[in-house]
Amino acid sequence: MMEVWNHYNSQLLYYFSISLVLLTHFIYAQEGFVSIRCCSDSAYTDPITNISWIGDGTWYPDKRSCVDIVGTEYKARSLSSNISKQWYYNLPTLSNQDYLVRGTFIGNLQSSPSSSFHVLVGVTKLALINTVNEYKVEGIFRATGDNSDFCLLTEKVQPFISEVELRPVSSNYLDREPSGVLKLIDRVDAGNKEGEIRHPHDCYDRIWKPDLYTDPDANHLLSQTATIIDRDATMRLPPIDVLRTALTHSERLEFLYQDLDSENYYYKIFLYYLELNETVRTGERVFDIYINNERRLEVDIVADGSRHYAPLLDFQSAGFLNLTMIKSPNGSQLGPICNAFEIFQVRSRNQRKSLEEVNAIMDVQKEQINQKTSLEEENAITDVKNELMKHNHNNELLISWSGDPCLPVPWQGLLCDFVNNASVITKIVLSSNGLRGPIPYSITALSHLRELDLRRNDLEGDISEVLTSLPTLEVLYFGCNPRINNKLDRLYRSNLTTDKGSCHDQTSTRMGKRIILGIVISGSVLVTIGIGICMVAFYRCKRMATGIINLKGYPMTKNAVYSISSMDSIILKAISVQSFTLPYIETVTQKYKTMIGEGGFGSVYRGTLLDGQEVAVKVRSATSTQGTREFENELNLLSSIQHENLVPLLGYCSENDQQILVYPFMSNGSLQDRLYGEAARRKNLDWPTRLSIALGAARGLTYLHSFSGRCVLHRDVKSSNILLDHRMCAKVADFGFSKYAAQEGDSATSLEVRGTAGYLDPEYYSTQHFSAKSDVFSFGVVLLEIITGREPLNVQRPREEWSLVEWAKPRIKNAKVEEVVDPHLKGGYHAEAMWRVVEVALACTESYSANRPTMADIVRELEDSLIIENNASEYMRSIESMYSHGGSNRFSERIVIIPPSPIQTETLSVPIFQQPR
Repeated sequence: MMEVWNHYNSQLLYYFSISLVLLTHFIYAQEGFVSIRCCSDSAYTDPITNISWIGDGTWYPDKRSCVDIVGTEYKARSLSSNISKQWYYNLPTLSNQDYLVRGTFIGNLQSSPSSSFHVLVGVTKLALINTVNEYKVEGIFRATGDNSDFCLLTEKVQPFISEVELRPVSSNYLDREPSGVLKLIDRVDAGNKEGEIRHPHDCYDRIWKPDLYTDPDANHLLSQTATIIDRDATMRLPPIDVLRTALTHSERLEFLYQDLDSENYYYKIFLYYLELNETVRTGERVFDIYINNERRLEVDIVADGSRHYAPLLDFQSAGFLNLTMIKSPNGSQLGPICNAFEIFQVRSRNQRKSLEEVNAIMDVQKEQINQKTSLEEENAITDVKNELMKHNHNNELLISWSGDPCLPVPWQGLLCDFVNNASVITKIVLSSNGLRGPIPYSITALSHLRELDLRRNDLEGDISEVLTSLPTLEVLYFGCNPRINNKLDRLYRSNLTTDKGSCHDQTSTRMGKRIILGIVISGSVLVTIGIGICMVAFYRCKRMATGIINLKGYPMTKNAVYSISSMDSIILKAISVQSFTLPYIETVTQKYKTMIGEGGFGSVYRGTLLDGQEVAVKVRSATSTQGTREFENELNLLSSIQHENLVPLLGYCSENDQQILVYPFMSNGSLQDRLYGEAARRKNLDWPTRLSIALGAARGLTYLHSFSGRCVLHRDVKSSNILLDHRMCAKVADFGFSKYAAQEGDSATSLEVRGTAGYLDPEYYSTQHFSAKSDVFSFGVVLLEIITGREPLNVQRPREEWSLVEWAKPRIKNAKVEEVVDPHLKGGYHAEAMWRVVEVALACTESYSANRPTMADIVRELEDSLIIENNASEYMRSIESMYSHGGSNRFSERIVIIPPSPIQTETLSVPIFQQPR
């Protein structure tokens, strides 16, 4: 009871401290304003805007993340991507109140897509920041609770921010999009050339920019006496200081915007008119409004006697906006006038495709808003964090836990799922984080938790209390916590997988292994260095004797000794690899005449070596997301391994800042091309061919995983990285992200999640621990692609079909394989062979890596499947030859006659890989 009381006391103290800071802030500014200047040491009031600002120490007290911005008075909060991928400013809001939120970003980020980060409101992406200049991002949203998150989401760069502002605004903005977010594109005070207008003139602190209209025939009007008669008619009207200026023309006004997003978004334009000439009467100033040459509205400002008009127009962008106002040809005496306008982009999780769907947006977004983490789950995991923080104040993992626990990406160590249209937490991995203190009792409130890993910490308490209160728990690991009481024997459950708290004391064993390993490594290094020196001397002598081979005047080093030191291996390697010069590469490719592909590293060109061999030349682009590390990584790895199912490296070029890799040309492209790529490359592969490709790729990965006694992890297994030669032999390619698996004493955590969406192992994504079983998961997705002919991720499909894995799994488990098999196969497969491959794919994509097979297991199953399929094919050919003079056609529609098999029923009913082989 005392612990619970202390827990609530700490929570009250935490919220009281935040409330005290914010209350002080509200006294000096309009109620509801939150104005944060990052890294500021003290609060102050801006004398021009009369807005009070506070620092962000309440959210991020660590001054080490503060950076001075050269040439300005600002600082930037530079947040580490090594600690967390998402950083939040949790702002106080009122439920159902609309707010304007604004972020200012001033920093030294490189202007490159690979160095960018996302800005989100809650879980909705608002903008992508990739500029070195001052950049403001503004959105309008409706709060759904007592706090709202302004989030920075990153992959590998350090996000930065200088200011965060929150302002309550009128509800008129979001009447039709209650769950959407409006991203500001522009807010213009037409007729104003003096400077921007904001608080205190605008009670919502909207920033109205002066117009940049350059037509010399346009007139800028100003009226000091203009008033709005019925101002309360629409609370989103601009302040009177904005409406007292206007832009007018005798015939037409035109505003042009380029570079708008052309896909998935639609836009809203709020137009504001106030007739400044009090002598104008109805019908004297009438004009038409056109959007992208489409007439949308006729305006007569004084038609209803109010002298102001505030229409709202929607439009779908084609990459640009042409907003035009033209004098009406039906007797109007005066030309168009415009006082102000705002342009917003409508953002939601599922963007609409056309304006015809405008009427359905409210229902769609009401459903989407419920997909955020359920309030009960969010409160429970926050309590878990607060309990742990009492004894682990500076723990980086806990510090990174902020914002929505599941969206847009789960907190580090969490895995989430959707249940009843809400995100729930199904897995927690807290192993090896140096945690101390009692096991947080709040874990028992996570009613959907299936897996809990507390290993290798210094936690204490009775684990049976956790198990008793979590009937849904399926996996529980808590070993290597000497202070935890293990009383599981009396609570044993048959459906529970647990280590029972065991932690074998391997200190002495490890020490012995390390001593032996040290001796072996020392001896190996000495021997290797000696061999390396001999080889270097040998090759130098050989080059001096034979000279440089040059068939057409282009120098080309042959059989060069190439050595690269890497983080994983410092062994000197003497490799037979060709080193090409840049002029030679240009000759081979005819100065990069024929591009055959493009990837993360750069463009790939077709070429022909002087000996006639066709090659694929991969040239790193200046904007590549992969750098020198990936280039050297692939060169080092492919210079060390050879296998018929791995793409061999023929040569390289590293000259004049160019990084180029040369491979044999694969005439049949990639597996992705053949399954669902461009129509020109697509080909209906029959089932035996698909099986053969799958088996070849599996053999290549098996070789990697068992290479030279130390497993090599590919880390980017996907169908586009499985290439096909002229014999349709599969070869695994692209080793830029590959690395050796961690050994004892190595760090198993990767600070950067590598891979491709749709193929990522969910366990790796949540824990950042990559293993051979992560490659297995990705290969399981490839198998599903082979079976279904579908891409792994396609948001153009219905929502339940976006993820191939999530779509296929329930159908397979319900024995509805015919619903997932590619229709192009047209029954041209043996049922047992297909079922074996389907079961392999299902086992590979298990959520928990321990339940997945190894690549060696997969090879054995695929070999069996191919034998069954080939035997069935021979049998079918013999049957068909009896009834047809024209022979058989594998692609024709026919009934498959399955030979009797005494084990078929058993094979189909018992899932494979249930027991270790």
